[in-house]
Amino acid sequence: MSNSSLAPGLKQRHVTMLSIAGVIGAGLFVFSGHAIAKAGPAVLLAYVFTGALVVLVMRMLGEMAVASPDTGSFSTYADRAIGPWAGFSIGWLYWWFWVLAIPLEAIAAANIINAWVPAVDTWVIASSLILLLTCSNFFSVARYGEFEFWFGLLKIIAIIAFIALATAALMGLLPEREVSGLGRLLEEHGGFAPNGAGAIVGAMLTTMFSFIGAEVVTIAAAESKNPARQITRATNSVVWRICVFYLLSIVLILSIVPWDDPRLPQVGSFQRALELMQIPNAKLIIDVVVLLAVASCMNSQVYTGSRMLFSLARRGDAPRFLQRVNRAKVPFAAVACTTVLGVVATFINYFAPENVFKFLLSTSGAVALLVYLVIAVSQLCLRKKMLAAGATLEFRMWLFPWLTWMVILFIGGALVSMFFIPAYRSEIIATGLLATLIICLGLLNSRKAPRPAPHPSKALPE
Repeated sequence: MSNSSLAPGLKQRHVTMLSIAGVIGAGLFVFSGHAIAKAGPAVLLAYVFTGALVVLVMRMLGEMAVASPDTGSFSTYADRAIGPWAGFSIGWLYWWFWVLAIPLEAIAAANIINAWVPAVDTWVIASSLILLLTCSNFFSVARYGEFEFWFGLLKIIAIIAFIALATAALMGLLPEREVSGLGRLLEEHGGFAPNGAGAIVGAMLTTMFSFIGAEVVTIAAAESKNPARQITRATNSVVWRICVFYLLSIVLILSIVPWDDPRLPQVGSFQRALELMQIPNAKLIIDVVVLLAVASCMNSQVYTGSRMLFSLARRGDAPRFLQRVNRAKVPFAAVACTTVLGVVATFINYFAPENVFKFLLSTSGAVALLVYLVIAVSQLCLRKKMLAAGATLEFRMWLFPWLTWMVILFIGGALVSMFFIPAYRSEIIATGLLATLIICLGLLNSRKAPRPAPHPSKALPE
């Protein structure tokens, strides 16, 4: 029980499906409608720019992860590249982000189920779902991988079915279901960018949080038998995943649903498209798909949060008991802690004053951007260290260091933009205050000695 090593239990198909389905969640099925309502058809540019950013960040993360696969992923690399305080800070911020994401997904699922079973309170459903899905994380990592494989497969089937159905409608292959088409909708509803360039920036900040989760594959791959190969495959597939699941889906939606349709942000882009195609039981179909996506996301959030907590404990940045594993080599203490905090946050949403939960959510509003920024800075520093140490890189970032610097400047601009956009100002301030507090704790923690030796996995240079 005191052994703190994890078992390489994830199979190739598990990691492959995690990498493909990792970015498909409620953000695509529901919240894409909010982004479309903000920017109109120009939301495509928001998805293109944001998708390009994710591709570049994943390429940088892949370079480091292939050189040294680690459950702590970018937190470990920040520790080596920038300093122990950086690894401490971004690791805890990332864990906090997922702890708060758990009740959000649980509440979304509970609202759907409550509509079917109104006699059961939503807080009971939400809490029960968290505890139920946590069970798959207490067993071997292979069980988690199997669970995610089938849920991920169902999400992908749903996306492909929608793409096929929408394409058939646009080609006139569905009888008595005529849809307008992109050209006509552009002419009749204000053109490509009806709300101007500023709206594209706002939509980018909305779409940014739909993509968070792509980096999870570098955490999960560390528990596979051939992590370097799995990370390389997953990172290389990011481009087509974004093009097919996001860009193609959004183009089809824009070709069917007018961007200024008042129901679009209310019911979500996919449901509204199905309604306009006169597909029977459109709401029920999307509710089931969203429920599957939410269950998958919650399961991954518990997994990701627990592995980050485990990595922090292994490096001496969290209480040592959190690195304990059970006979199945699962960090049960980290899983339990992550789950308990997720349930507590759910209770706060239902029983504390409304502003309390909103404030907690605002503290994680810019964490995704901070994670991407730390990944870029870490890669910039570690590339030089690895080459100086004579390392041969099997997987490289493109056009280094120019693209890395572009990503750093882009993310810096996005963080500044959030401060000047009223809708995001409270999030950037709250996240900034939390980050400052955690950085101070990280600086204090880094002064204590000794730190545990790096985990022996082709460790990156210190």
